[in-house]
Amino acid sequence: MTASRRLTLATAIAIATFALPVQAQDRALSFSLTGGAKVSPKYFGSSDFRVGPSGGIGFNGLSFGSVQIGDPDGPTQFAPGAALRGAFRFIPKRKGTKELAGMEDVKASLEVGLRAHYTDEFWHVFADLRYGVIGHKAIAGEVGADVIWRAPSGLVLHGGPRAEFGNSRFNRTYFGVTAAEAADPGNTLNPYTLSGGFHSVGLEIGAYQPLNADWGITGAVRYDRLRGDAGRSPIVIQGSRNQLSAEIGLTRHFNLRF
Repeated sequence: MTASRRLTLATAIAIATFALPVQAQDRALSFSLTGGAKVSPKYFGSSDFRVGPSGGIGFNGLSFGSVQIGDPDGPTQFAPGAALRGAFRFIPKRKGTKELAGMEDVKASLEVGLRAHYTDEFWHVFADLRYGVIGHKAIAGEVGADVIWRAPSGLVLHGGPRAEFGNSRFNRTYFGVTAAEAADPGNTLNPYTLSGGFHSVGLEIGAYQPLNADWGITGAVRYDRLRGDAGRSPIVIQGSRNQLSAEIGLTRHFNLRF
């Protein structure tokens, strides 16, 4: 290779190298991870509480060439617009002991699915649909709406109604009593079966306070009322139809450029 060709090749490589950061500006991914603690009923219908870890994954936006989903550079909480995101829920194991003596244990479950949502400046609506990939192998979901208040300091407050539903397999798993379980000498619950549908309605109030561009504190308090066939379950009657929970967590935001 001649000296002129080597110089031409080196120049081309240098131009391409310095051009990469400019091209990379068109590719971005913005998301958040939250970890914290939660106080909630020990199981659906329980009057006792448990303290355990809580967590979540939030998606803000993706930009990849001509593909634009959300806004990677927009607000990190309740970004305006319509979008799809992942939906996750972990349900701890329910043991057949104490007031549930004679009932079979219900394994811990991990639900994975999608959330469709639309957010405006002052309100937000969403719908989740999830499947128990580990554990109950049933379909569950939630719909809800929020009123949003945004302070100049970055504080975001939200509050609104919630409603949860499950198919017949889900509702029978957490609210049903089989004939075999009822026949157990240690069980005082009568046999009970039910179909799918909405099993609770409630209200959630939450807040998010940014600490800086990357970190923030999030918290929420929620009340649910078990209703319909689920509310009439022997499991719920010996416990409580009123379900209270609260959680607090630390959120880390990521805005990746590649």
